[in-house]
Amino acid sequence: MTVRNLNSDQFALLEFKDRIASPQNVLANNWTASTSVCNWIGVSCGIFHKRVIALNLTSMNLRGTIPPHLGNLSFLLSLDLSNLPPITNAPKLEILLLWGNKLSGNIPNSISNASMLQIIDLDQNLFSGPIPKILGSLKHLEVLQIPDNNLITGSATDHEWSFLSSLTNCRNLSVIDVSGNPLSGVLPTYIGNFSKSLQYFYASNCELQGIIPMEIGLNKLHGSIPSCLGNITSLGYLYLYSNRLSSTIPSTLWNLKDILEIDLSSNHLHNSHAIDVGNLRSLLKLNLSRNLLTGDLLSTFGGLQTLVSLDLSNNILHGHIPESFDRLISLEFLDLCNNNLSGAIPKSLEKLSHLKYFNVSFNRLEGEIPSKGCFSNFSSTSFMKNYALCGPPKLLVPPCKNDIRKNSQMIILHAFRRCQRRSTTPTTKDDLLSLKTPRRISHAELSRATNGFDESNMLGSGSFGYVYKGRLSDGMEVAIKVFNLQTEGAFRSFDIECDAMRNIVHRNIVKVITCCSSVDFKALVLDYMSNGNLEKWLHSENCFLDIIQRVDIMIDVAVAIEYLHNGHPTPIIHCDIKPSNILLDEDMVAHVGDFGVAKLLGEGEVMKQTMTLATIGYMAPEFGSAGIVSIKSDVYSYGIILIETFTKKKPTDNVFVEEETIRHWMESSLPKGAIEIADVDLLRREDEYIVVKANCISSIMELALNCLAELPEERKDMKDVVVELKKIKQRLINNIEHF
Repeated sequence: MTVRNLNSDQFALLEFKDRIASPQNVLANNWTASTSVCNWIGVSCGIFHKRVIALNLTSMNLRGTIPPHLGNLSFLLSLDLSNLPPITNAPKLEILLLWGNKLSGNIPNSISNASMLQIIDLDQNLFSGPIPKILGSLKHLEVLQIPDNNLITGSATDHEWSFLSSLTNCRNLSVIDVSGNPLSGVLPTYIGNFSKSLQYFYASNCELQGIIPMEIGLNKLHGSIPSCLGNITSLGYLYLYSNRLSSTIPSTLWNLKDILEIDLSSNHLHNSHAIDVGNLRSLLKLNLSRNLLTGDLLSTFGGLQTLVSLDLSNNILHGHIPESFDRLISLEFLDLCNNNLSGAIPKSLEKLSHLKYFNVSFNRLEGEIPSKGCFSNFSSTSFMKNYALCGPPKLLVPPCKNDIRKNSQMIILHAFRRCQRRSTTPTTKDDLLSLKTPRRISHAELSRATNGFDESNMLGSGSFGYVYKGRLSDGMEVAIKVFNLQTEGAFRSFDIECDAMRNIVHRNIVKVITCCSSVDFKALVLDYMSNGNLEKWLHSENCFLDIIQRVDIMIDVAVAIEYLHNGHPTPIIHCDIKPSNILLDEDMVAHVGDFGVAKLLGEGEVMKQTMTLATIGYMAPEFGSAGIVSIKSDVYSYGIILIETFTKKKPTDNVFVEEETIRHWMESSLPKGAIEIADVDLLRREDEYIVVKANCISSIMELALNCLAELPEERKDMKDVVVELKKIKQRLINNIEHF
């Protein structure tokens, strides 16, 4: 019996030997059927039963597959295959699964040699030491699971999480699991740098400290808000805005007595009961806007005496505005617009002395609008599109029936005083731009010019507001840019545009006629451009620009940018050159507009630092990565637009992913010829001038690449761009004429 069982052990080990490679031929020369298995190298047998109980093949550089026959070693107590060779010859390996073993030591750096790895699972082993940063070189990595090991022990500093920085290079990474490791310190802010592909990040049962980084926000989370969040009694801030959450709001959230801010805006949340916030006595900010909330506003809101900001706009709330709102003594911001609220605006709200922003537009409110206290500072934009509100003429609502005579007298007096002020009050920076002959304009006139800022007059929207088409009382057609003052940065953007454009008079820059500025309303009045913007002409089916028109437009834009950089007394960096900011007048002359994020260079300055990001795809590399802008940042944006204008490819098109940008695409495609890259409507094979036009486009694309150099100092100056473009145009015209 013992011999037969020992033979089965021998058979299993001979199968093992046949499945693996031993470069030193140790097993091949020693493990033979002619000798007893108990005498083989690395094999230990039991003293009494002579069965294989241990197998030690460490440091033998073995390669190959471990066969299932080892499972037949029924007396085996110890198996040691440690110190296997590094992964140096597995360039096609895609999946590495080693979970549920007792592998120890460091994760080897040689793992990076398996450059095609997509899945790494080292779960439930005994690995220790640091998580190697070299993992960031695995560009195809999708899943990294290394939980329940002993990775990173000791020091309680945040450098233990530095490996995350390298993993941001793995653009396909969707899962990171480091749970159950003694990782300590603070979760770093650069966790927010992961691409949109990352869906799961597990770090449970670690030794994390500090706060959860804000940078992980702005996701597309879906599903429900877990009610257990209400058990975190020390929670100070809860931000879940701009996701796709679609549950009811857990009632447990309203028991967080010490919470300071809650922002659940821009989701699909609803409520089964009226929102009862009476217990949130420490709350400073509550934003539930842009959801599907219904029901009445409860009087318990009035108990929130520390509340500074309340935004319930863009829901389906109904009922009356509670009188108890007058107890919100700290309130500075109240937005209830776009709901189904009815009844009157409580006059008692006049007592809210700190209230600076108030909006109840697009509801079903009626009755007299309060006029005293904080309400004396609000304009018509706070009360637009309601059922039957009445009040003073400046609010663009009908007069209240019981006060028509009084209102008529006040209108006459108001007009008289305005006439007096017009003749005696000097122009100020706050009210008008310092133009040579500015005309004064009121909010009421702008409202009339746009039919109450009606949506049908809207030309477009941007980061800081909306642009309307309007007709002034003298018949002039204008564009009116109204700033949305509840948007962060809107006040600053208005001031920047005023500073940047007050002294600009140039054929290719949108002219500012005047502005209107008050406490809660700010707008710029601009020349109206009847042919819209370049983006429309490039990407709309019913619009077409021939090659001469495109060259002319790009010359106009280059001339405008060159003036901003070199012709203006204070050099101006536009910072947001893109097709939608290039406007076309009735003669198809291009004008650069929208200076809302522009930077003015002081004496001796060549660059600026900024926290404001421009439009993705058009930003220079140093702008997006370090927030540094210079006039060469505009040159880069212009180069992108040159390519887009003649190829109709946007820098954000889906074809440009990972390392393949529109610049890299052009560098690799241009040698193939213009016919391969140009807009198909520009180069038709039946066109007799196709060769001439193709040469023109090739020259322009070479110029574009000179604008897109990685280093700012290697990019062309706009003066040279203007000269070169004009030469290209002249060659085009000459070649067509002499063809």
